[in-house]
Amino acid sequence: MNAQENPAILESMSMFVPPDANRGISFTNKEAAFYFTQSHVTNHPEHAYFEGFNVAKNRIFGGYSLYIDKQKLDNQKSDVWVYPYKMLRKQGELTEELWMFDYKNVIEVSLEGGSRQAAGIVLNGENVECIALNHQIALFASMEGDWIIAVSSKNIQPLSMDDGIITSSGNSDGFYIAVGKSAAEANALIQDAQKHAVRWKAERVKRMEDFLNHNVHVGSSSELLTLALNWLNLTMDQLVTRQQGEGIYAGLPWFNEYWGRDQFIALPGAALVSGQFETAKHILLSFTEFQDTEESSRTFGRVPNILAPQNIDYHTTDGTPRFIIQLQDYVKYSGDTAIITQLYPAVQNSIEGSIRNWVDDKGYLTHKDNETWMDARDADLNSYSPRDTRANDIQALWYNQLRAGVYFAEVMNDQENAAKWDAIAEKLKGNFELDFRDQTHPYLADRLTAEGEAEFSLRPNQLFALDMLEDSEFKSKVIRTAWEELAYPWGVASLDRHHPLFHPFHLTELYHKDEAYHNGAVWTWLNGIAMQRMIEAGQPETAYKLFRNMNWQALNLGVVGGLSENLDAYPQVGEDWAKLTGAYLQAWSNAEQLRVWYQYFLGIRPDMIRRTLTLAPRIPEEIKELHYQVKVGGGSINAGYSAEASGQTYQYSFNGIGLTVIIDILPFEVASIEVESNTMLEINRTEHTLKITQRDAEGKIITSTVIPQSKERTRWQSQSDQIFKDVKFAEPLPLNAHPVMRRYNVSTESPSD
Repeated sequence: MNAQENPAILESMSMFVPPDANRGISFTNKEAAFYFTQSHVTNHPEHAYFEGFNVAKNRIFGGYSLYIDKQKLDNQKSDVWVYPYKMLRKQGELTEELWMFDYKNVIEVSLEGGSRQAAGIVLNGENVECIALNHQIALFASMEGDWIIAVSSKNIQPLSMDDGIITSSGNSDGFYIAVGKSAAEANALIQDAQKHAVRWKAERVKRMEDFLNHNVHVGSSSELLTLALNWLNLTMDQLVTRQQGEGIYAGLPWFNEYWGRDQFIALPGAALVSGQFETAKHILLSFTEFQDTEESSRTFGRVPNILAPQNIDYHTTDGTPRFIIQLQDYVKYSGDTAIITQLYPAVQNSIEGSIRNWVDDKGYLTHKDNETWMDARDADLNSYSPRDTRANDIQALWYNQLRAGVYFAEVMNDQENAAKWDAIAEKLKGNFELDFRDQTHPYLADRLTAEGEAEFSLRPNQLFALDMLEDSEFKSKVIRTAWEELAYPWGVASLDRHHPLFHPFHLTELYHKDEAYHNGAVWTWLNGIAMQRMIEAGQPETAYKLFRNMNWQALNLGVVGGLSENLDAYPQVGEDWAKLTGAYLQAWSNAEQLRVWYQYFLGIRPDMIRRTLTLAPRIPEEIKELHYQVKVGGGSINAGYSAEASGQTYQYSFNGIGLTVIIDILPFEVASIEVESNTMLEINRTEHTLKITQRDAEGKIITSTVIPQSKERTRWQSQSDQIFKDVKFAEPLPLNAHPVMRRYNVSTESPSD
């Protein structure tokens, strides 16, 4: 079951893009630069502004146009293929390739085939003006910032300029375009590219191949599932950069910077499930350096919301709890106990700062009305979706921050703080059950007002708070209500369709997009918690419908291979799928899709501090065969799965790691098995039995156990099936059902008509 090397894996991922799709294409250099274009014509109403080369929040040039024998190539007549590492366009016998390189501010535009005398290139964009032209290199001023652009031919041919077209004499192979802070730096990059581009290409390809083969290896009976997961892993990984230390871009094109909230939401899917523990550690340490340690400060103990080259901002309540929770998750995955001692003072400051400045008598973490993730404000700084002073998701994060704090305090033998924080968590939990529920709503209040009144707008935030509830039947009702009112086939909306502030469309001429941003717009990252809760409720097949839709979306819509920030809640009139909006590639959207796959469909959940690993697979019926690899602690697990009419077989090989394995497969009793390094577990499930066999490296049986069905778990599954019987996605209402749309005398027809 060892992961097989597949040197052609990237080639097999090529995506053909027809002209009518005209999809976004984006690459980063894994540092501070990204390149954006569209396959045939760059005309997106918002993203086209960022066409071309961008470095550290500066637009450098707005793409390029190619000329062959002074005739401009028409990209709309091209056949286009996109690979994880390059774009390829063909016009007749002429092939154009666009490459970006790791950690270099250089792109290569190569040309091959076709009959031509001379190739020319024009750099597009306002203020991109030639400032010098020597025999072999042309220099240009950038659109923004004080960057210098250098252009040369690939094969060191003389350059000339005529009517703004840089032309390479002879049969040019294409061009290098380099960006530096000075002419000398840009020139040096050109010279390096001419010498080393072949090696740079090989290194970039090998990095991606190694990542797919060794960090996130997956193969399955569904080629589309494998393809989608491979693309999502690589488009996610291109946002893990070194712009300002190691970090995760929040999204492109606007958010090429490090946001505390976004980093820590994305961290599990971006780095932990893929075994990039050093990257995760550096991200945590870098944010710790910027924690507010001024004890007199109102934000004492907080980590930044924004960590950008020119901006550090503490304007968030949820970023700091997520930082502590992800520190705990990092430790659970990596087994790195040393970081607990190193960062325990930061944990203490984060909790004690909140207790001192923001926690009320009931244990709630208070906040300003726009200090949650729903933070959009108008020109007068009034919140479009105010969350008052005690939002339900903030209480959930605070509760889990306290629980993580207790976890760390116990490791540090700090019994005083462990007891103190545990008491606050229990008080919070008890009050939450009383204050956020009533007898008339099958779901939780979204928030408490300053006066302590519960406000029952139906939003997805409550899904984060279910860990504070004991009533499993009520939790299932919450999940079903949220799913049927908020979860559309294309994602989870930020407000239910019956609310008077619901906005069916995010990007429209009728109103400012921020009015809809958290008042109806779909947020792809919310799919993660919605699918997780549905799986926890015993309904993986329902969750998989949304998961499969997101895979399809990544392969067929928007930027090739990735997930967008938002979508409209409703399709446009006459369409059957909602329009993608917001950032074209959003870190937490990709990351949550990947996190749920690993942690809840595959069911891999480690806790290396306690040396335990939960295996709780919930493999959908559609998947008949599966093999994959995950990294845990200092070792790895190679796993396989097969399904036949007689039952299912799960196999797990433990390489360089031994621990206690907790096996959770419904409706059987939960089992605990001590597993030694370099052994294998085989689990055979039939309708009535679960047999667990442990074998040594030679295949000899060490232990064999039969696990009985659990009457309690069987009863629970039956109850869950009854609660979720015939559950379905939310469906659009007629547009005139919404007060927001009636303001504009919108047609009465349904969007799907």
